[in-house]
Amino acid sequence: MAGKEGNELQYLNHYYEKEGSQLVVLYGQKNIGMTELVREFSYEKPVSYYKARPCSEREQRYLWGNELNSQGATLVSYPSYQDLFFALITKRTRKRVIVIEEFQNIVKQSRDFMESLIQFVHNQWNNQSVMVILSSTSIGWIESSMVQKIGEAAYEISGFIKMKGQSFFDMVRCFPDNTRQEQVEMYAILGGFPGLWDHFEKGLSVKENICRHILRRNSYLHEEALHLVADELRETGVYHSILAALASGRQKLNDLYLHTGFSRAKISVYLKNLMELEIVEKVYSYDTAGRENAQKGVYRIQNHFVHFYFRYLYPHMSHLETMTPEEFYEAYIAQDFGNFVTFYFVQVCREYLDYLNARGKLPFVYTKTGEWVGKVGNIDIVAQDEEENTIICLCCWENWEMPYEDYEWLMFCSRKARLDADYIYLFSLSRFEEKLVQEAAVNSHLELIDLDSF
Repeated sequence: MAGKEGNELQYLNHYYEKEGSQLVVLYGQKNIGMTELVREFSYEKPVSYYKARPCSEREQRYLWGNELNSQGATLVSYPSYQDLFFALITKRTRKRVIVIEEFQNIVKQSRDFMESLIQFVHNQWNNQSVMVILSSTSIGWIESSMVQKIGEAAYEISGFIKMKGQSFFDMVRCFPDNTRQEQVEMYAILGGFPGLWDHFEKGLSVKENICRHILRRNSYLHEEALHLVADELRETGVYHSILAALASGRQKLNDLYLHTGFSRAKISVYLKNLMELEIVEKVYSYDTAGRENAQKGVYRIQNHFVHFYFRYLYPHMSHLETMTPEEFYEAYIAQDFGNFVTFYFVQVCREYLDYLNARGKLPFVYTKTGEWVGKVGNIDIVAQDEEENTIICLCCWENWEMPYEDYEWLMFCSRKARLDADYIYLFSLSRFEEKLVQEAAVNSHLELIDLDSF
């Protein structure tokens, strides 16, 4: 896993080094790399691990007891949670790490689990300190329902750590043999999820990886996007309809209503659930004086891989079954793929700009950033400091060479947004039209950055 030296690992070590026992909740989206993070954190520490299943409370205790008995414990067939916990520390060691993965599967079925766990954590039996990590990929449940479910037990939790996706530059380090263009394209498809990166082959072209590991039946990624939705939500048919509509470019509530036939109230509820899972996001335009020219209430698919699936595989499922992966790629992906990557290239450029900003390599240090979403045209990145010094950016992926007309269009959008740009940054896949190069030569406030400059 790339980037494990980041904040999450530091936070885990921080809690481990604290005196006494600790209870930490670690959560994030599926495939985000939590298991790998915990594995690295636990290296050379005494550790016990249990993955909770979605089953009855009695079955859960039976399964856990069986696992511990196979490791040398002597538990009855259906042990209590208290018996299970104390079986984990029968031997005196330094501070033990106890990991309970997908712990929501226990809490949803058991009234006693959290109470027994807290008693165990605070019990001074044998003077044995422990660090318990409760991990979960159920983001919506953690952030919306967990506290209500466990009640006062929430006060006993030492800390919450939300694991974020890896950056584009982490992917660069993970796929060093691929070209920079291929790395951007893979990031557009897979996002910052190391669990998905593991299923792409290093050095293989993007087309070959798509054909071999997404389009080919029985490959891990073939239906993984559907699992991401089905694992957390009911009435998947409704969610699929909304996601397919969003992927086709219907991004406003009224457009979704007209296409799906669902009521606006129903669509709003389902969008809210998708946003809690960080599959969909509501886009807020950067607040400028030209707000009357900005769009409101725009929704997008936030999860890269779900977006890719519902844009290309879901609407052409019949052909996916009857064509070879290579035939399907040429028929339904190849021509439009550059347009798909464009949106995520903006994310890559924003990350690069943040990198420069953090190191003081821009004309000023900006404190807020976003995008301006116009009724006619967008500004990909707007960045300002407290004095409203402004950088605006345009990110061009589809054209091998950025034409001068793109620069003129950015200036038009800037006027619509009523933004006085102090500096203009243009990002291109490869190169710039000569007229733009000449413009930048005489305008010190215009910066041209191609992909290789990253």
